[in-house]
Amino acid sequence: MDIIEISGVSKAFLAGEKNVLALSDISLTITEGEFVSIIGASGCGKSTLLRIIGGLEKKDAGEVLFEGRHIQGPSRERGFIFQDIRLLPWLTVEGNIKFSLPKGLENAEKLIAEKLEIVSLKGFEKAYPKQLSGGMAQRVAIARALVNQPKVLLLDEPFGALDAITKLKLQEEMLRIWEREKITMILVTHDIDEAVYLGNRVVVMANHPGRIQKIYTNEMGYPRSRISPEFNIHKGIIYKEFFGDQEIPFAYAI
Repeated sequence: MDIIEISGVSKAFLAGEKNVLALSDISLTITEGEFVSIIGASGCGKSTLLRIIGGLEKKDAGEVLFEGRHIQGPSRERGFIFQDIRLLPWLTVEGNIKFSLPKGLENAEKLIAEKLEIVSLKGFEKAYPKQLSGGMAQRVAIARALVNQPKVLLLDEPFGALDAITKLKLQEEMLRIWEREKITMILVTHDIDEAVYLGNRVVVMANHPGRIQKIYTNEMGYPRSRISPEFNIHKGIIYKEFFGDQEIPFAYAI
């Protein structure tokens, strides 16, 4: 079943006295339960596309449907995780998660406890953001997005500001959550390794204006090994979409 349908979407922004086309004629269908990576260079419009899907940005042309309905604005059915963690410093971990829930929800404490268990933060309910590492704070943000039990989770470069080791650990965490919760996930990234490791489809975007260059089906199963020849072959294919026949750096050699 298709959960997101994007048809002919375009978006322009005013820059000085000029209209700059950020997205041009984007069409993409996402099936329920998929993990889709959208990859492109800075400025290709990938975050703008994600914000349109999330109802945080309005399109100029085309249509975006969620479960067959036009997206009119934000919804708890579409959770968002940003690179900027955005925790409220005056609230505890528990308070930050509860802040996103509807007022007066009877089972709020149970839901919060369940999601903290999922992101391995049980016991940190009363901690404040300043007492958390970057990785722990991002786990809180993940729990906050999950607590509303969304059908789609939108990930806007959520690991981009983290150190390399924490980033790898949280990528594993997202895969574990995806497999357990059966949530459709859409990840925006500029990291080829991350896109290939997480996505069962990789959408490659070109810029000026932002458009879909290629949609690549990743046939590797899960779990995946980052050091396997197969993984490096897949990375090399995506790398060539951006750089053509230029020499491939050692890290992407196949």
